[in-house]
Amino acid sequence: MVSVRTAAAPRVWRVLLMGACGALLTGVVVTDILWNMSLASMFYSTHVSDAQSLSLPPMAVTTSLNELGNEDDEKVRLPLAWEEAAEAPVARLDGAAVQIAHHLYVFAGYATIDEVHTHVDVYNLKSNTWETSFAIPGAMAHSHVGMATDQRFIYIVSGQFGSQCSNPTARNFVLDTQTRAWTQFLPLPDPRYAPATQLWNGRLHVLGGSKEDRQQPASEHWSIAVRDGKALEAEWREEVPIPRGGPHRLTELGCFKHLHEPRACVVVENDLYVIGGQEGDFKAKPASPNFKCSRQKEVVYGDVYMLEKDATRWTKLMPVPKPISHIEFAWVTFNQSIVIIGGSTMNNPATKKMVLLGDIFQFNTQKKVWISLGQMPYKGKTVLAAYWEGWLYFTSGQRDKGQSDPEPKRIMAKTWKTKLEI
Repeated sequence: MVSVRTAAAPRVWRVLLMGACGALLTGVVVTDILWNMSLASMFYSTHVSDAQSLSLPPMAVTTSLNELGNEDDEKVRLPLAWEEAAEAPVARLDGAAVQIAHHLYVFAGYATIDEVHTHVDVYNLKSNTWETSFAIPGAMAHSHVGMATDQRFIYIVSGQFGSQCSNPTARNFVLDTQTRAWTQFLPLPDPRYAPATQLWNGRLHVLGGSKEDRQQPASEHWSIAVRDGKALEAEWREEVPIPRGGPHRLTELGCFKHLHEPRACVVVENDLYVIGGQEGDFKAKPASPNFKCSRQKEVVYGDVYMLEKDATRWTKLMPVPKPISHIEFAWVTFNQSIVIIGGSTMNNPATKKMVLLGDIFQFNTQKKVWISLGQMPYKGKTVLAAYWEGWLYFTSGQRDKGQSDPEPKRIMAKTWKTKLEI
C-alpha cells in the first residue's frame, strides 16, 4: 500500500502544477484583453469629448443602412457631404417656399419673434445666387401660410398676419412669377394657421391647420377649381375631411408638386399624401396687446395618410419613423420618393422645450416604406428645401443649440447643399 501511495504522488503534483500554469496563462491573456479594451474605451471617450468640446459640426457622420425599408432597399450609403451655398439675404423662421424649375421663391417669415419680413427672395439654384427681392401685398399673411404652385402661378393661402402669435387671416393671394403681378384670390371660409395646401386634378385643396385660437386643430378639407391663377368657382367645396387635424404637416401629390402645412401635403402619381403634423401650438396670451405667445400643450405625430382620386376615405400608411412637425416646406419629391429634411418632434418631457430633428427621411411611394438617408449639418425646423440636378438644398429655418442640445436657438440665413441620388 505504501509503494502504491508513493508512486501516485508525483503524478498528482504534476497534474496540479500543469493546472496552475494553465490558469496563470489564462489570467495573463484575459488581463491583456481587458487592458486593451480599457485603452480603446479611454481613447474613444477622449475622442468624443474632444469633438464635442470643439463643437465640430456633425457633417457626414452617419452611414445609413436603410434599415427602415425592406431588403430590396438595403444598401450601404456613404455619409452625406454637405457644402455651404450662397447665404440668404435675411434669416427667416416659418417662412414659405416653392421651387419653379431652377428658382426657389422664399416668402416672408419671422425675422425675430417681434418682427416679420414683408418680401420675397428668389434663389437661382443653377447660378447659386440670390437674384432679387420684391414686396408682398400689404394684406398678405407673413407666416404659417399654405402654398402651392402650377409652375407659374403661386397660390398663397391664409396664415398668420403679424408677429408673435397674431391672428390668422382668411385672405388668399396669387403671384404670377412671369410678370411679378399679385392678385387677390377667393378667401377661405374660415381663417387658418398653416393649412396643408396642394394643387390636385385642377383644384386647389386646403386641409387642416389650426383654427383661430391657434390651438384647436382643424380637420376641414376644402377645394376650388382653378386655372392660370384664377378661381373657376364662386365658393369653396367641402371635401373628405382629413382623419387627424392640425398644422405643420406636409401634403404632397403623385405628380410631384409642392404644398404645405406644419405637416406635409404632397401629390405623387396622382395620390394626395398628408404627412406628420401636430395638435396644439403656441397661442396668444389673453388680452395681450401684441399677441405675445404662450406655450401650450402640443402633440406631435408621424401619421401618414393617402387619398386616391375619387376616393371617399383616406388610407393610413406606414408612419414616419419619428413623430414629426414643422416640415411644411422642408421636403422635395423625385424618383417616386418624398424626401423630408429635419423638423421637430415631441417636446422634452422634463423641460417641456421643443426638440429639433436632424434626420433626412425618404418615403418610397411605390413600396410605401420609409428609409433613413442620413443627417443634416445640424438639427433644424421649418427649413426651406429644393432639389436641382442631383443636389438637395435647404435654407433658412431655426437650428439647435449644439450637438448635445436639440432645443431651438438661432434663426438661420445659411444655405446648404449635398449630392443626393436615389
